[in-house]
Amino acid sequence: MTGRSLRYTLGWLLGGAMPLLAQGGSDLYVAAFHEVGTHVTIGRPVNVTNRIGYDNQPAFTVDGRALLFTSIREDAQADIWRVTLTTDGAQRITQTVESEYSATLTPDRLAITVIRVERDSTQRLWRFPLDGSAPTVVLPSLKPVGYHVWVNEANLGAFILGAPNALVLADPRTERVDTLARDIGRALVRVPGRDAFTFVQLARDTSWINEVDVRTRTVRRVAPLPPGSEYHLWTPSGQLIVTAGSRLLIRGRDRWDVLADFTASGIRGLSRITLSPTGDRVAFVAADEGVR
Repeated sequence: MTGRSLRYTLGWLLGGAMPLLAQGGSDLYVAAFHEVGTHVTIGRPVNVTNRIGYDNQPAFTVDGRALLFTSIREDAQADIWRVTLTTDGAQRITQTVESEYSATLTPDRLAITVIRVERDSTQRLWRFPLDGSAPTVVLPSLKPVGYHVWVNEANLGAFILGAPNALVLADPRTERVDTLARDIGRALVRVPGRDAFTFVQLARDTSWINEVDVRTRTVRRVAPLPPGSEYHLWTPSGQLIVTAGSRLLIRGRDRWDVLADFTASGIRGLSRITLSPTGDRVAFVAADEGVR
């Protein structure tokens, strides 16, 4: 390998990217999360990146004490970084001649997978072992991959770029790949406690959050999305939360209710959102307002 050498240190990680040519600045925020029954409360968000530039695609480590994320710095290279939530500063995890996005822990917790933009611009899924051994490509023929979600070792959901974009369900062991939907959004989210994940089915009138049962490879509608929303998460009790402008909305009985409104704090342009495995913190992406 020429250029910058591969360097990553992942043994302490025990703990989902579409590379775009034009990417705006963004910051990562973390807030306390509490759920008792169906009652959910969100604490005061803290900006954990707080710099001018692109910081996006957060994923918690297993212990919930750190975030992995994609960052683009002065060298214009997209790499995976790690920020510990109890200390200041971030560490670079990948430093390669390629760009890496959407760090996601594998089901066996022995590696992370990333979307890598290879030197010929091919976008494929790569596996980086936590022991520091050499990365390998997952499903070499599956491309161009934009986003992905693991349900278990036999079931991987992937957003495939195209005209239109497609949702596929793949088995990395057998290399079976089934196309389940087209004209989909970018959010792919694991449903807690079930062999399922959700995605967004785009439509001109109303887009929907749809669920894939990986055992039967069937799709069902779950809930209509508020206008302009796409990114969502599932709480441990099975409630849906979406980002919408400066607000977080939670799905009530046949409607979306305001869970939190950060307008007064100047936090706007909320997008990706994820919950810690321990269920006590939520992380989300918001528009970059510069260093505060």
